[in-house]
Amino acid sequence: MVARALSIMQASWQLLRFVAVASSSFATILSTLLPLILHYSISADFIISLFLLLISGALLIHGVLTHILNDVTDYKSGTDAHSPAILSGGSRVSQDGHITIITLEKLGKQLILAIVFTSIALAFLGLHELSILLLIGVWAAASYSRPPLQLSYRPFAGEVFSLFPSMLALGLAGAWLALDDIPMWALQNATINALFCVAWVMVHHIPDRYADQQAIPMKRTSIVWSMETFGHEFSRFPAFFYLLLTGCCIFWLGTDRLWAALGLLAIVATSITLLKKMNINDDQQVSACEKIMLLLAIVNAIWLGVFI
Repeated sequence: MVARALSIMQASWQLLRFVAVASSSFATILSTLLPLILHYSISADFIISLFLLLISGALLIHGVLTHILNDVTDYKSGTDAHSPAILSGGSRVSQDGHITIITLEKLGKQLILAIVFTSIALAFLGLHELSILLLIGVWAAASYSRPPLQLSYRPFAGEVFSLFPSMLALGLAGAWLALDDIPMWALQNATINALFCVAWVMVHHIPDRYADQQAIPMKRTSIVWSMETFGHEFSRFPAFFYLLLTGCCIFWLGTDRLWAALGLLAIVATSITLLKKMNINDDQQVSACEKIMLLLAIVNAIWLGVFI
């Protein structure tokens, strides 16, 4: 009984992949809540309640649903079987014998239905913002991994139509729910954090490029497409591309948010330097670069939250 309980706890933690969730979803939430704390007269009770609500949603949709659906799809296609599995390659809860792939797939379907029905109920109760946010989260998780769209298997489609919109919505959620409005600083923070998140996800996929090529159907990520189109060294091109888009936001911040712009410039420049020096043939080095970018994502989110 104790062994079974420990196994469930281990599987849950493994599935959650907490580091990725914290450095993307949690950081994005904090980037919106910090200005509300520092520059608005909003009660501490409300901020704490909002924080817990958004964190719970991020854990449910990003930490659980997205990872379940991704694990099932990549297990079936075979890409996870060939992955070096350092930071990439799924949670491996099925490969490690904690949860069967059939059970995992059932859990994913049940969770989708539960969230959709909850969003419908919230809409009837007049809580339209929460309803919309939940539906965006379900769309992102399902469209990214589940057939028929399975956008993560199509170059650029997964990040453009699934990953970026969900991170943008999460970044806007705090201000939208607290202020019934979306100020310019909130839109800027959410956009920048979402773009930076996409950039480190591109680095995350580099060690899996050969495994993705062997998948059935082939998982033609942006990395695989770049490698097949331009050559091996261009595996890092998608990460460069999204970092440059992130850097372009410096001009959007302008002199009105000079300190935020300078911090963003330093973070993007550091990330580009790391990416340029990274040996894409060394999976350990690629994963080390990804870890640094995860830390930079947290620093970037906090920096933007402080300097509005």
